[in-house]
Amino acid sequence: MPLENNMIIRKVKRNIFFILVALTTFAFFWLIGPFILTVFWGAVLAVIFFPVYRRIRLWVRGRDSLAGAITTLLVVLFVIVPFTLLTIALVNQAMSLYQNVQAGDINTTVILDYVDERLPRVSEALSDFGVSTGDLRTRLNTAIGQASQFLATWAIGFGGSIVNIIIQFTLVIYLLYFFLVDGWNIQRTLVDTIPMGDRRERALFERFALVARATLKGTLIVAFVQGAIGGILFAVLGIPAALLWGVAMMLLALLPVGGSAIVWVPAAIIMFIQGNVASGIIIVVVGSLIIGLVDNLLRPLLVGRDTHMPDWVVLISTLGGIAMFGLTGFVIGPTLAALFITVWSMLGQDYGGKAP
Repeated sequence: MPLENNMIIRKVKRNIFFILVALTTFAFFWLIGPFILTVFWGAVLAVIFFPVYRRIRLWVRGRDSLAGAITTLLVVLFVIVPFTLLTIALVNQAMSLYQNVQAGDINTTVILDYVDERLPRVSEALSDFGVSTGDLRTRLNTAIGQASQFLATWAIGFGGSIVNIIIQFTLVIYLLYFFLVDGWNIQRTLVDTIPMGDRRERALFERFALVARATLKGTLIVAFVQGAIGGILFAVLGIPAALLWGVAMMLLALLPVGGSAIVWVPAAIIMFIQGNVASGIIIVVVGSLIIGLVDNLLRPLLVGRDTHMPDWVVLISTLGGIAMFGLTGFVIGPTLAALFITVWSMLGQDYGGKAP
C-alpha cells in the first residue's frame, strides 16, 4: 500500500511539473509575442552570416566577441543601411506618385481609352457579357485611388512609426550578435533539454538553417536582381516612379508564379498604346530575355534543390506565409512547410510501415 501511494505521489508531482512547464512556456511566448518576428529575423540573419562569422573568428584567432562585433557591423553597413536608404527613397516616390494621381497628371485609364477609340469590337464583345468599358473605367479609377491612398497612408505611417522601426532594427542587430557568439551553445542546450531525441532535434535545426539560408540566398537575391534590372530599365526609359516600380517588381518576384511580369507587361502595353513602340519593344525584350531568365538561371545556381519541396508546396506556403505574416512570410512560410515535411518524414520512418 505505501508503495502504491508513493507511485501516485510521484505521478502527481510529475504531472504538476509538466503543467507548470507548459504554463510558463506559454506565458513566456505570450510575453515576447510582439517581438517574435524580431527574434526570428535575428536567428535567420545569424544562420545566413554564420559562415562569415566563422571566417572572421579564425582571422581574429578565436575571439568570439570581436568576431561577432565585426560581423554585426558588416551586416549593418552592407544590409541595414542600404535597406534604410532605399526605404526612405521609396517613401518619397510613393508620396510623389500619389500627388500626381490626385492631380490627374497620370492617365490611369489609358488602356480602356485605347479600347474605346481603336477597338470598338472589343467594347461590343464586352457589352454582350454585360460589361462596359465605362464600368471598368469607374472600377479601375476606384481601385487606383484606393491603391494610391494606401501608398500615401503607408508612407505617412512609416514616418510616424520610425521610432518603432528603429527599435525593431536595433533589437534584430542586438540578437544577431548574441546568436552569432552563443549560437552553438544555444543549439546544444536546446538539443539536450527538449525530450524528443537528439537525432530528431538536430535534424530539425539543420532543416531550419538549410531552408532559411536557401530561401533568402536564392529567392531574395533573385528578386533583388529582377527588381534592380526592371527599375533601371524604367528609369532609362523615363517612366515615372521607376524606383517604386522596381521595388514592386522585386516584391512580386518573391512569388513563385507571375512575378515581375505583372508590372513590366502592362508597362509595355501602355508604351505601345501611347505610340512609344521602341520603348515597348525594349521592355518586352529585356523583360522576357533578361528579367524572365534571371529566375531560371540564378535560382538553381543559388538554391539548387536544398529545400527538397515540390513547387506547389513552395507556392502555397509562400502565399500563406505572406497572407499570415506579411512580407516576412516569404521566409516563414516555406520554413514551416519544410519543418512540417521533416516531422512527418520522421514519423513515417520511426512509426510508419506497411501493414502486414
